[in-house]
Amino acid sequence: MRGNLHIATILVVLLIHAALHNTPVDGGEFIGDYSKLSGIIIPGFASTQLRAWSFLDCPYSPLNFNPLDLVWLDTTKLLSAVNCWLKCMLLDPYNQTDHPECKSRPDSGLSAITELDPGYITGPLSSVWKDWVKWCIEFGIEANSIIAVPYDWRLSPSMLEERDLYFHRLKLTFETALKLRGGPSIVFAHSLGNHVFRYFLEWLKLEIAPKHYNQWLDEHIHAYFAVGAPLLGAIETVKATFFGNTFGLPVSEGTARLMFNSFASSLWMMPFSKYCRTDNSYCRHFAGGFRKGHNTYQCEEQEFRLNYSGWPTNIVNIEIPSVRGFDAYPSVTELAQTNLSSMECGLPTQLSFSAREISDGTLFKAIEDYESDSKRLLYQLKKSYHDDPVLNPLTPWDRPPIKNVFCIYGIDSRTEVGYYFAPSGKPYPDNWITTDVIYELEGSLYSRSGNLVEGNPGAASGDDTVPYNSLSLCKNWLGPKVNITRAPQSEHDGSDVQVDLNVEHQHEEDIVPNMTRSPRVKYITYYEDSESIPGRRTAVWELDKASHRNIVRSPALMRELWLQMWHDIHPGAKSKFVTKAKRGPLRDEDCYWDYGKARCSWPEYCEYRYLFGDVHLGQSCRLKNSSADALLNYL
Repeated sequence: MRGNLHIATILVVLLIHAALHNTPVDGGEFIGDYSKLSGIIIPGFASTQLRAWSFLDCPYSPLNFNPLDLVWLDTTKLLSAVNCWLKCMLLDPYNQTDHPECKSRPDSGLSAITELDPGYITGPLSSVWKDWVKWCIEFGIEANSIIAVPYDWRLSPSMLEERDLYFHRLKLTFETALKLRGGPSIVFAHSLGNHVFRYFLEWLKLEIAPKHYNQWLDEHIHAYFAVGAPLLGAIETVKATFFGNTFGLPVSEGTARLMFNSFASSLWMMPFSKYCRTDNSYCRHFAGGFRKGHNTYQCEEQEFRLNYSGWPTNIVNIEIPSVRGFDAYPSVTELAQTNLSSMECGLPTQLSFSAREISDGTLFKAIEDYESDSKRLLYQLKKSYHDDPVLNPLTPWDRPPIKNVFCIYGIDSRTEVGYYFAPSGKPYPDNWITTDVIYELEGSLYSRSGNLVEGNPGAASGDDTVPYNSLSLCKNWLGPKVNITRAPQSEHDGSDVQVDLNVEHQHEEDIVPNMTRSPRVKYITYYEDSESIPGRRTAVWELDKASHRNIVRSPALMRELWLQMWHDIHPGAKSKFVTKAKRGPLRDEDCYWDYGKARCSWPEYCEYRYLFGDVHLGQSCRLKNSSADALLNYL
């Protein structure tokens, strides 16, 4: 702890020096007092606590819902009264209003995003941003400089504004942070939170005069860290629409599907084509009026010349029976009693759907006879997304007009990229079965049975939830020349660092580094602008084997974020990005006992210092008092 206090002391001295000299480098970057920065966290889907905002008497259960009781997530009430709990979670599938007997609202503050279900057993399992906040506290970040902006993740973007004025309040949050701290904010968004932030940037265009828009962004946002952003959507959203997502909770898939499909946000992360866009409402708004009816996709030639809409394979493949029974969902008995003599062929018909055909509604129109929820899906798709007056989120991203953009995601985990479905013969919500799944893993496609599948796999695979092509779209935001660095995630002395400078980057093409890998080492691969627009920086970080849901708890990621932010505000920084040449311990927890050498590892930084209560040798390895000087090596 003494080592950390010394680090804080050194930082205070350096930051006071920065505030006094405040010399801009590299195109007007913010160089100033570290205490002026704010961090604004936008959580992902299902990562905000919801609390009851009404009284609900639960029959046959001693546990009722009272105002401010936890709803998402209270596993005790979920287990004891699931039907009662569902009333507080469900929304009207068409108008997105609350259940007549119960309504829930998002919690506020950091506590809303740190642990969804606090408790001795459930706390670690439901921890989201808690480790992130603890890291900030350990490095002396002030309490009022970390701001959470939780939201009701069940709602469509337009309903977030209509019901909760969420984007108005988010704008005020940035402006308040600037007045309170005196400097711009750093945005940390995870998963769906990136879609929320993108919508906010488009909404802001309609609130601020065009000539002041970029000025507002430069004054209020220093950097944007997009973590695990599904830039082309996520395949698992399709599976959740057909089967539900239990989130590991003790509920059936049918119950989970009823809940998931009552949320308009269920379509927000649907996969879509990288080659299709819609009209730009921003340009229309300032060119002579605001009009609706701009939901027609304008697809580039590549969409129809190439396969799969820029994805590895067709996302949905459905086997439709050639003969239906008496109902839309025939049973085996009904099929047996049907007169098959008039059939020309008894084989089922297979229909395949690309990402474009999912996002434009073709899939749901094609299965109307087998899917009673198609009407609701098509209604929400048109009302909440295609006809949204601000932005159709089911269109590819451009680089946000922010000075510093860092796109961060995990790679090389097995990730689902396609499904084979068939009608089950049962009523909704159990009316589909999965007959096969297609996965991507380290540049190959294969089925659930292990057979290789033809398609267009990327250079790597995704983060176990979002496919690689959706995560890596942000590589298009990089400039024409890119510096690539590959380094171990753990602390290292620089011997295993590989660098390739000024790599030519062709727009719309992936960058594949010609670098070696050790099978026992997890790497971070950094892609950083070598040439960029003055005042603009872009970087992409790929973390080996980093899970989508757990990446915000990755110690390697938190270390790199801290070093990059510290580098940005230091007046002595000589480069646009923090150096990757070496990574030593920054905290006492990073020091450990080297049993082979019978001493603390990293003797340059760590020393053996026993304190009362230590139970093993590793706990007694702590940072040296002089280790704060090592931070100067990262400039």
